[in-house]
Amino acid sequence: MRLLSTLLFLIMICWLAEGTLSKTDAKKGASKKLEEKALHSDKNVQNRGLVVVDPKAKDIILEHKSYCFKEIKERHFSGDVLGYVTPWNSHGYDIAKIFGNKFTLISPVWLQVKRRGKERFQFTGLHDADQGWMKDVRKNSKNIKIVPRILFDGWTYQDFESVFGSEDEIEELSNNMVLLAKCYYLGIY
Repeated sequence: MRLLSTLLFLIMICWLAEGTLSKTDAKKGASKKLEEKALHSDKNVQNRGLVVVDPKAKDIILEHKSYCFKEIKERHFSGDVLGYVTPWNSHGYDIAKIFGNKFTLISPVWLQVKRRGKERFQFTGLHDADQGWMKDVRKNSKNIKIVPRILFDGWTYQDFESVFGSEDEIEELSNNMVLLAKCYYLGIY
């Protein structure tokens, strides 16, 4: 049952990640070039009036590189915060290192799983798992969890149906994912 819960958690993370934006997507929506601030401020976002119900795109663009260096490690939100790090936006790697204490989970987009037949799975993208980066993130934020995002590469409806319709396939896939997470993300190899 625990393996099933772990697998469902990983699938949920993958599903939630479908809405990530790349730099090019963000640029398409911008009609004007705005001068951006790349400053360290003495005031946090609350004191600068940036935490609002209806944020404006121009304010986000203008302020996205500006932060309060004094409060870099303080959390003002008690809930879980998940951050995605994508290879196509390297700035996210820096954000995770600088602001790691503000996140509870960081999910790098590195891995893919391909189904190669009944109870046979192939994981790719392991060469992208950056152990040095993970060590740096953990050094600055002791409580952060690094959880891999796994893309079900080339899976068909029938693949999902076969795997989730068979306890043996669920167990095999879950065992592989847990082993992979322990080896490459917890440093047990």
